[in-house]
Amino acid sequence: MKVLLPDSVELDVTLPADVTAVVYQIGAPIPEEHTDAEILVVWGNPPAPLADAAQRLKRLRWVQTLAAGPDAVLQAGFAPDVVVTAGLGLHDQTVAEHTLTLVLAAARRLNLLVRAQIGHRWAGELGGRQPVKDTGAFRTLRDAHVVIWGFGGIAGTLAPLLAALGARVTGVARTAGERHGFPVVTAADFPELLPTADVLISILPATASTAGALDATVFGLLPPRAWVVNVGRGSTLDETALLDALRSGRIAGAALDVFATEPLPPASELWDQPNVIITPHAAGGRPVGAAGLIEANVAAFLAAQPLRNQVWPHP
Repeated sequence: MKVLLPDSVELDVTLPADVTAVVYQIGAPIPEEHTDAEILVVWGNPPAPLADAAQRLKRLRWVQTLAAGPDAVLQAGFAPDVVVTAGLGLHDQTVAEHTLTLVLAAARRLNLLVRAQIGHRWAGELGGRQPVKDTGAFRTLRDAHVVIWGFGGIAGTLAPLLAALGARVTGVARTAGERHGFPVVTAADFPELLPTADVLISILPATASTAGALDATVFGLLPPRAWVVNVGRGSTLDETALLDALRSGRIAGAALDVFATEPLPPASELWDQPNVIITPHAAGGRPVGAAGLIEANVAAFLAAQPLRNQVWPHP
């Protein structure tokens, strides 16, 4: 059996003796002599070579993407009987860390401070004595209400960090209950939930049902002090509605790591908004524990056992 490993990440993988590992270039077509592979590991593959692999790997039985979201693989055109597993759990720490950074940057107004620094201006209005409580603005996580939409593994890592700094965290998911020790409600509760939010964090995946989910209706329910943070997928955000909400003062600001078009085009009006923080899809990028996931899933595959993080066919 042959498994193709991407050259986009260093993988120190230990595989059974009867499994041959071949490292391939993600930016080039798979060499003809390796199109007999039955397992393909994907990480950062450009769309065209990935689609080419979907057409030419005729013996392929399973694709393991190291991304938390499998949307790129699911859109590449692999045969419907090819199993797809995702990299759930590999990015929990890194995305949680980046998200916490964006939230704190918003609270401490780093976007305005950096602009002042570029202009060699001492922004005295942003320093010195500050009110202990500012009910009209988001200035601290202490006693803040943070709503996390998409309450999976990343949220489970992030929520305790927010709580440790004094925030009250509410999760939003498809089913209500309690997860990771935090209350979780559904989007049907937005009319009562969002008006109390200081921060709305989206970690939604890219699916047909989440396209444009962060829209004018959601922004209209948030209070004017609220910030929106998106570290899920760019397709979940209606950027036009966001710009309207920012310019009208309907919400206070946005911290965005993902966009509908990446790289974000220079002509995008988001660049010039003083109350927008932009990072270049930098929240993840480091699949921590990828080798262990591959090893465990290869062993399960050979033993005809269920694979971890299977997303297609739906288990």
